[in-house]
Amino acid sequence: MPLPHVLLSAAVSLDGYLDDAGPDRLLLSSPADFDRVDEVRASVDAILVGAGTLRADNPRLLVNSPERRAARVAGGRPEYPLKVTVTASGDLDPRARFWHTGGEKVVYTSDKGAQRLRDAGVAADIVPLGAEPDWRLLLEHLHDVRGVRRLMVEGGGTVHTQLLQRRLVDEIHLVLAPLLVGDPRAPRLFGPGAYQGGRLRLLETRAVGDVVLMRYEPTAPGTGALAVPADRHWLRLACELAAQCPPSRTAFSVGAVVVAADGTELARAHSREAGDPVVHAEEAALARIDPADPRLPGATVYSSLEPCTRRASRPRPCARLILDAGVRRVVTAWREPDTFVRAADGTGLLRSEGADVVVLPEFERAAMAPNRHLLG
Repeated sequence: MPLPHVLLSAAVSLDGYLDDAGPDRLLLSSPADFDRVDEVRASVDAILVGAGTLRADNPRLLVNSPERRAARVAGGRPEYPLKVTVTASGDLDPRARFWHTGGEKVVYTSDKGAQRLRDAGVAADIVPLGAEPDWRLLLEHLHDVRGVRRLMVEGGGTVHTQLLQRRLVDEIHLVLAPLLVGDPRAPRLFGPGAYQGGRLRLLETRAVGDVVLMRYEPTAPGTGALAVPADRHWLRLACELAAQCPPSRTAFSVGAVVVAADGTELARAHSREAGDPVVHAEEAALARIDPADPRLPGATVYSSLEPCTRRASRPRPCARLILDAGVRRVVTAWREPDTFVRAADGTGLLRSEGADVVVLPEFERAAMAPNRHLLG
């Protein structure tokens, strides 16, 4: 199921704290950074905070700039993004500023929490998600029912930790403030637990007043049939590689990337590269990796087009090359049409031999684009 693009936003001290242990909120961001956050808020469809942040900070979560609000309205969007919170207990103050400022609000909760919120007269759309709130169900509801495509998550640390550990985060905006807290009672950004292995990808660093903004994205592929945000990044790259193929009237343009379980890129390639008129993308990428590389069995192959099962130009088709390499996970955007081979079913062959195949149809258009001339 498609999910919103989830952006975690937080500011921390040099020693990694979100706040101090005092009764008043510690302001970590600079005035220039508060304006940057306002700009990001204006760009998204919804802003989410957890119940703990709502209780502790009593935030309004508004777009403060009149010009940015006017631009949203001129673009056919609500003046304010949808405000979202999540609580298992339903123990929230109906007098909080969150409910009485800005535009629409929605609260996700448990079945018991929903009744408590209704009894309290909370001014929001109340959505029960069962015995306990489930993050994936929450995000699916935001996407499918509320039309949220970009979600900004502003805290707190528990929410950030849960989303990142569940592999539901597309992007992290982390601001480092020139302060030291040093109090073990103070809250930290992320709690202990299992996160992706390997390194995240740094997208940007930028000084904003006296703080530093760092933007990261996860890199590690998913496991099994479940797609994670990093899968979308790598498949997008494969589609971009397909656009680099020399044009052909007799073969598809395909891009492929092979990625280890910790998010390390092992190889990338595209069809007909290096002057070879018949080489396929998956074939060329796998040829760049030592067959004895111990990372191959845990790797994922990203291919803009379903790997082939029959070809005249080589003894082994790409689906067979992938299986013989020991790879058991493939993510693709587009099932092979009957243009050159009828009933080509690379997905079926891969699955019949124990590989997981994930198809992300939201990338089909990008995968098809360099092949339009072949499709009529």
